[in-house]
Amino acid sequence: MSVQGHLTIKTNVSKHNPTIAMVLSIIFAGFGQLYNKRYLKGIAFALFEILFLVTFGEFIGFGIWGITTLGEIAGLDHSVFLLVYGLLAIILIAFAAVFYFFNVKDAVKQAKAIKEGWIAPKLGESLRIFYDKTFPYLLTTPGFILLIFAVVFPLMFAISLAFTNYDLYNSPPRNLVDWVGFENFGRLFTVGLWRNTFVSVFSWTIIWTVVATTFQITLGLFLAVLVNDARVKFKKTIRTILILPWAVPAFVTILIFAAMFNDQFGAINSDIMMPLFNIEVPWLTDPVYTRVVLIFIQTWLGYPFIFALFSGVLQSISSDWYEAADMDGASRWQKFQHITLPHLLFATAPLLIIQYTTNFNNFNIIYLFNEGGPAVQGQNAGGTDILISWVYKLTFDTNNYSMAAAISLIIGLIVSIFAIFQFRKTAAFKEEGNL
Repeated sequence: MSVQGHLTIKTNVSKHNPTIAMVLSIIFAGFGQLYNKRYLKGIAFALFEILFLVTFGEFIGFGIWGITTLGEIAGLDHSVFLLVYGLLAIILIAFAAVFYFFNVKDAVKQAKAIKEGWIAPKLGESLRIFYDKTFPYLLTTPGFILLIFAVVFPLMFAISLAFTNYDLYNSPPRNLVDWVGFENFGRLFTVGLWRNTFVSVFSWTIIWTVVATTFQITLGLFLAVLVNDARVKFKKTIRTILILPWAVPAFVTILIFAAMFNDQFGAINSDIMMPLFNIEVPWLTDPVYTRVVLIFIQTWLGYPFIFALFSGVLQSISSDWYEAADMDGASRWQKFQHITLPHLLFATAPLLIIQYTTNFNNFNIIYLFNEGGPAVQGQNAGGTDILISWVYKLTFDTNNYSMAAAISLIIGLIVSIFAIFQFRKTAAFKEEGNL
């Protein structure tokens, strides 16, 4: 005799058939449990399916029709609403599929146990076992459902729009929206205006991300190592001063810089460039100058966090290693190269990667400084627009929702691939995987 589970025992092997339990569970939820003589559980499963079909059956049918056709009568059918109903129907079907999977799995598992001689515990003990096993799931289920409807559903909607022709000229309810497959992506890479704009904006987005982020990391690293030097006095005061830009809200700083670099009345031109060099630099009207200023502002905004991050990590590096390096005759550069930098990167690599992905979608500074301008001939995006600010303009200025969704999908893929690849390459990620 052996014990299985809580207060359950094996007796002689019976002729109970797990296949019958599986088939009955597939036919209707709970039938397999009833076959296993687990009556309370079987009734609960069956009642859940009945309530689900009564409550959502008609809505799911309508939703599937809606997402398939996106409407048939212009002025009557609203394609966007039908798309939303269809996506909700798909989510409900997914919930039902998961429920059915566990229903079948439970029936087959218990049928096999019964066949091997398992005797079910009494009702009170069954309820206690059920509570012990499902308690974590009962606590996390509300949050999981909220995540589905607050994150997954909007993401599904955005992805779906990328494969439609939803724009100003195909706007319901006056007009119907149609599925167009990969047509939007094709236009983005083949049609002259869209191709030129995409290449220009994408190139600047990569340059902006790499240069601005690298500058802020480099400056933060340099200042952190410099202040951490034993010869530097008043470290607390210096660190406080260097972190001050972080204390000011970013949007306030951006607006102040926008005023300072204004071509007409900004302090940079009127108080510095004209008196000293007798020139007026077109900071806001020439894309090259505007891009340089944006990189400078982002470096100013971003370095305090990197400085604080590196300063904290530097405190954790043992002084014994530096003393051992001194005994071996290592130079300052060799100690930085072989002791300081590896430890800093090991501890902060994931956060540094996040800095790159954040700046890739750094909408605030681009839009607040000059709204992505100045305008560029032959493009439907500004000279300093990055992909995310271009998406904003397509959505709210020109109502080209489908193309905005297509570009958003590309952004998501780029950021996801980059982040996953870099995380897997970092030493911290590899070390964690070996724990």
